[in-house]
Amino acid sequence: MRAISLYLSATLPPQTLPHDLNNRCVLVSSSSVIKSQASPTRRRSLRTSNIRGAPNLSGMATETRNLQWTIVPTSVPVRVANELLQAGHHYLDVRTPDEFSDGHVVGAVNVPFMLRLGPGMARNPKFLEQVLAIFRQDDEIIVGCQLGKRSFAAASELVSAGFTGITDMAGGYAAWKQNGLPST
Repeated sequence: MRAISLYLSATLPPQTLPHDLNNRCVLVSSSSVIKSQASPTRRRSLRTSNIRGAPNLSGMATETRNLQWTIVPTSVPVRVANELLQAGHHYLDVRTPDEFSDGHVVGAVNVPFMLRLGPGMARNPKFLEQVLAIFRQDDEIIVGCQLGKRSFAAASELVSAGFTGITDMAGGYAAWKQNGLPST
């Protein structure tokens, strides 16, 4: 497999946005070889402006050995997440059961991504299995936690497992409460 490090920036006018905003991907073109002490790498420039219907993206990628693409879930602010919930999306709260019982988004389903083990935390080994028991892989799901780190990790894992409608809520439940949005 090759690993690619991507550094991108993009401005996406509304009329050019793709239908599926839940996944970001990159198209690669032209390469030149760069010598490296560790292993041969290639520097690739990225541009999608010449591809019909694609948003205008440009940047550089460094490629080594085996090619590996990472699809990153879209993150949205809490107010956008609230609008998506009103439009029928589901809400998956990946905080611990104790955090969830202290308050949560109305209608949220709790499946912890991390579990408390003594003074620390460990990844829930049954996370995917538990999510699959509740949701279909094509359900529109907003993933949230307390501050946004766990939810992004959980959302990334769900996307990697084949879920197609995953959206991460940036800022987590703390930002949700700070904005005065409905909670229990």
